[in-house]
Amino acid sequence: MSASKAVAPSAANGVRAGRIAWGVVFALLMVAPFIGVYPVFVMKALCYAIFACAFNLLLGYTGLLSFGHAAFMGAAAYGTGWLVRSAGWPPELGLLAGMVVGGLLGLGVGLIAIRRQGIYFAMITLAMAQMVYFVCLQAPFTGGEDGLQGVPRGKLFGLLPLSAQDGNSLAMYYFVLAVFAAVFLFIVRIVHSPYGQVLKAIRENEPRAVSLGYDVDRYKLLAFVVSTSLAGLAGGLKTLVVGFATLSDVHWTMSGEVVLMTLLGGVGTFAGPAIGAVLIIGLQDYLADRVGSWVTVIIGAIFVVCVLAFRRGIVGELIAWRERRASRAAPPAQRKDAGTVRQDAPRADASGEAA
Repeated sequence: MSASKAVAPSAANGVRAGRIAWGVVFALLMVAPFIGVYPVFVMKALCYAIFACAFNLLLGYTGLLSFGHAAFMGAAAYGTGWLVRSAGWPPELGLLAGMVVGGLLGLGVGLIAIRRQGIYFAMITLAMAQMVYFVCLQAPFTGGEDGLQGVPRGKLFGLLPLSAQDGNSLAMYYFVLAVFAAVFLFIVRIVHSPYGQVLKAIRENEPRAVSLGYDVDRYKLLAFVVSTSLAGLAGGLKTLVVGFATLSDVHWTMSGEVVLMTLLGGVGTFAGPAIGAVLIIGLQDYLADRVGSWVTVIIGAIFVVCVLAFRRGIVGELIAWRERRASRAAPPAQRKDAGTVRQDAPRADASGEAA
């Protein structure tokens, strides 16, 4: 039996298991408000999950580490909040404006930073993010240290009220869930498109991609703009959920948190960043009233354990464990053949698709 035939059943099983897992998760999210789960917490976690998935598109599939991604989320949060509260825009237009703010800001930063690699790219994004933080601190419409308060949720398309005060508390929850599902499927489609394959080629071996004739800088810039636009969507959505935007949304610590979310869940997997975001937000909410400021120490310790003990992250380690188990269960001849092509074989990730 050929090596490709030996590997195929394992990938097919991974696809099937991933789809079943996501079906179960989505079903649980659909009924979560009815089984005692606080809807605002889930909505907030889903907003950060969108943010982490957007960041993972840049880091996990393009190989670019940004230390300033909070700038795009925070700027969009302020932009959406101001337009909805002060200009009277409906929520759907406010979210689109937040995406535009994140995308345009990402385009400006990307044109400067994209020609650099490694730590130089990361430090340029951090420096630009600090400039955005200073603007948000000093601009008159942001509220300074008090933040932008009292942002209404409004009515979706002028018809469906999203505020709990309007007697429809679940509308906002299912709207956020629908946005998260759409973003997740959009990222899956990007990664499995020809464009996504080029991004992964750039991540693995950029000089080789250049030698094949690809305009690497253009591909990376587009990935950066898509990532920042989705980060802007996450920021605008979070502002509508909680009703305010603050300097913590644009602070450099938020950039560190999204890196932690992605690493904890699993870089280069679809489900990993979302799981990491839910875990970090859950720990922050649960421990904030119990240990106070020590929550940052606990999260830092978790990050150290993650880096030392399971570098692939939670989802990455589960995928590796499943592959080892499938390899041990295979007959010796197939196991030998599969081992010779393991580096080139498609890897089934938590989305139920082969990466």
